[in-house]
Amino acid sequence: MDGGFPVSLWCEETEEGQSQEPEQSEPQGQSNTRGSPQLRAAWDPSVSGHRVIQRLLHVEERYMPSLLYITLIQRDPERREELAKWALEVCCDCGCDEAVFPLSASLMDRYLSAYLSLPVSPYCLAAGCILIASKLTECDTVTADALCAAADYSFQLSNLQEMERIILATLRWDTAAVTPQDFLPHFLASMEERGESEQKLLATLRRHSDTLAALCVCDSRFLGAPPSLVAAASLNCALRGLGSKGPAQLAVMSEMLAELCQTDLAVLQCYSDMIEFALRQRLSSGLQQSPTEKDEEVENERPGTPTDMREIDF
Repeated sequence: MDGGFPVSLWCEETEEGQSQEPEQSEPQGQSNTRGSPQLRAAWDPSVSGHRVIQRLLHVEERYMPSLLYITLIQRDPERREELAKWALEVCCDCGCDEAVFPLSASLMDRYLSAYLSLPVSPYCLAAGCILIASKLTECDTVTADALCAAADYSFQLSNLQEMERIILATLRWDTAAVTPQDFLPHFLASMEERGESEQKLLATLRRHSDTLAALCVCDSRFLGAPPSLVAAASLNCALRGLGSKGPAQLAVMSEMLAELCQTDLAVLQCYSDMIEFALRQRLSSGLQQSPTEKDEEVENERPGTPTDMREIDF
């Protein structure tokens, strides 16, 4: 630190390019085109497997919110769920990677665990968490100006930058939290290694599981569940919803998922049922907004998992 050049860990970056004419001409809400498409490295089997899952299981408890915070939120979940749903909507509108939203929600819950009260501008807190999560997981990050616009400029750019600093100071820069999306590719890779599913089905399972995991992040009933259990239950629920496996095969896969996340099979089945119930509630609320002649019939059926999270009325 004494090498003769200034070093600072504070977030001092400026929104360069925000005043360029091409960006000003874009309509508001079209921030999902944030540049040229980013190339991703192919999946590396050497960074998967039982060893990686064990490491994730070892550190996931470190990033869980406090029990007191969980108790308080579950007694009065409306405000927290409102912020989580707003964060999800912003991440979808900005075209963020699927890992941004669960990480931003984790940062928000851990910050609130430290203070047990919302700041003056709760949406500024949620936006600050999205900004940090985007910087951690994306190359082409969401801009601070886009987040201010998403909140209808209820806070200024300087407020967002200051909130970002407060969040980082509160969490002591330990922001790379473990989320359900961290477990899903490793669980799917284990299924592929055991020859349980073909490649096309695995891709569909990933999309459906991402959607169900996002549903769990929004729902405060799953706030105290470990990310590994949420990921395994989401994947188990997606397998049920697709209906491509028989009862015997589903039982084998459920046992495998319970073994991977080191939980009891009955616990995994219980959380899978909870996810299906939460999904049924979301879908039925959407049907109530646009009722059809088959409302009663649809509500009694087990809902198939949607491919895109936009198909659920969060």
